[in-house]
Amino acid sequence: MSTTLGEFEQIVLLAILRLEDNAYGVTVRDEIRKCTGREVAPGHLYTTLGRMEDKGMLKARVGGATKERGGRAKRYLIVTPAGRAALVEAQRAFQSLMIGLDLLTPGRKGATDA
Repeated sequence: MSTTLGEFEQIVLLAILRLEDNAYGVTVRDEIRKCTGREVAPGHLYTTLGRMEDKGMLKARVGGATKERGGRAKRYLIVTPAGRAALVEAQRAFQSLMIGLDLLTPGRKGATDA
């Protein structure tokens, strides 16, 4: 059974993959902002992370406690094989819809000439 991913879930998984071993809440928000220009509310991100962890798309590992965080440990995020597979499936579906369209070249099929 396949799991359908929404746009934001795909963005989150891609940000985590880009960050490799340094993916935790703050860095994920920063990576999303840097790459998409999108400001993400912490609550929205953490709700999504929790839902994706419940679905088996992500795993968290606890790092060491730091003085800067008041003794709290960071929860580092890892995309699971199921998360990777769902992301690949979503991207393949998206790419198949793009075949034959050239949205970036003005005057081409599907392009917005704005």
